[in-house]
Amino acid sequence: VFLGNGPSGICLSYLLSGYIPYFKRDSLHPHPILQRKLEEAPDISILDQDLEYLSEGLEGRSHSPVALLFDTLQRPDTDFGGTEESVLTWWHETHRAIPHLVLGRNAPGGVWHSIEGSMITLSRGEWMGLPDLPFKDWLKQKRRGLRNNRATAEDIAQYYQHYVMKKGLQKNFRCGTVVTSVRKVSAESICNHTQEDLQENSDSLWNFSEKSTEVFRVDGFFKTVKGDKEPFSIYAENVVLATGTYDSPTWLGVKGENLSYVHHQLSALEEAVKDNSIGIMSDPVLIVGAGLTAADAILFAHHCNIPVIHVFRRRVSDPGLIFNQLPKVMYPEYHKVHQMMKEQSAACAGPYERYVSLPEHHVLSFGKDKKCIFQDKNGYQKVYKVSMALVLTGSNPNLSFLPNNGIDLAMDSDQPINPKRNPIDVDPFTYECAQEKGLYALGPLAGDNFVRFVQGGALAVASTLLKKANKNPP
Repeated sequence: VFLGNGPSGICLSYLLSGYIPYFKRDSLHPHPILQRKLEEAPDISILDQDLEYLSEGLEGRSHSPVALLFDTLQRPDTDFGGTEESVLTWWHETHRAIPHLVLGRNAPGGVWHSIEGSMITLSRGEWMGLPDLPFKDWLKQKRRGLRNNRATAEDIAQYYQHYVMKKGLQKNFRCGTVVTSVRKVSAESICNHTQEDLQENSDSLWNFSEKSTEVFRVDGFFKTVKGDKEPFSIYAENVVLATGTYDSPTWLGVKGENLSYVHHQLSALEEAVKDNSIGIMSDPVLIVGAGLTAADAILFAHHCNIPVIHVFRRRVSDPGLIFNQLPKVMYPEYHKVHQMMKEQSAACAGPYERYVSLPEHHVLSFGKDKKCIFQDKNGYQKVYKVSMALVLTGSNPNLSFLPNNGIDLAMDSDQPINPKRNPIDVDPFTYECAQEKGLYALGPLAGDNFVRFVQGGALAVASTLLKKANKNPP
């Protein structure tokens, strides 16, 4: 059972549906050592090879060796601007399929259905694609091209839905489901228990191996078309966490943050503009944060001529600031925001109207009268009256369905799970949780934050589950 139907869940479903990757004969990979390793066993699928051996020595933009491996097999020279074809060929070996269910709240594609459709992706369009169906080929069928090599969120959401249908995976997907609890139970206690099944004609799904002494019980409810909630319970030997991190926006934890004019999602600004509750003549909108969501909010407000006060803790030149890591040519709009942050501080007027930057400041409180108090690094305070406030400082996963909110699974089990600072502790070559056998974590929960790299985790889990199920070739 997978929890989450975003790119991680879709990719794993593809691999467990009997789609097996092999090294394409006569292919030439630009990495000579990897090429030599691939030529050693051309008739053995990548899933059945030693992923640690294949990924050894690879370098790139991810800390996960398997993520780098799967990425470079699919897009051999993409980091150097190349467009070489994948060195993989895919065979559909139906006898190797492993029965599974993918549970998600929305349509396949997960959080991409919740993002404003016109938003442009940070990653290049071709990096958003899933195995054996290049994103740009799908876009060509729609007679569309990529803007600046990047795609809109709406395109991505549609592509993921199309992928599930095109690859015949829809029978594994259950949308409109909410999981409320995942717990280990003894296999004996459920032998006589009647399954409240989500999948028709799927007896084989529940044939536990004789070695199983404990299994997972997954409880939740299914939202019907009429809006009713139908409860379900599923038992599974393996559970994959692929729920992403978009669920719970981070709060600052300051006084007045729960007031009605303080919001934690960009959509609040879009709605306020749509219903004319703020406009050109309004008091400024306060935007807190220095990541890409905050930048998107600034661009949106700038486009609508809405005045902005921008507060963030870091120095503008801080190398950890995302803007200092993005190539200017590829990301002109984010470069523009960075310029505004540099040149338009409250201390000195700059060329950009209706925008004030307050670097190295933090919010002390939000007042009922919509007056917000900020403090700079020297302890000096400033007060501004605003029309609304957007706190856009990241988000955390909602793992309330796990015992102790899943904290026991984290690298540091004294702190909440956070995709950047404290991900779930997983084995780098199986993605199995170090603290709970049979439980796996993919995507941001395991520290993989880009679509191009979450697929390596799916490869690792699929390889492990195929070995567990003894579905290896003779």
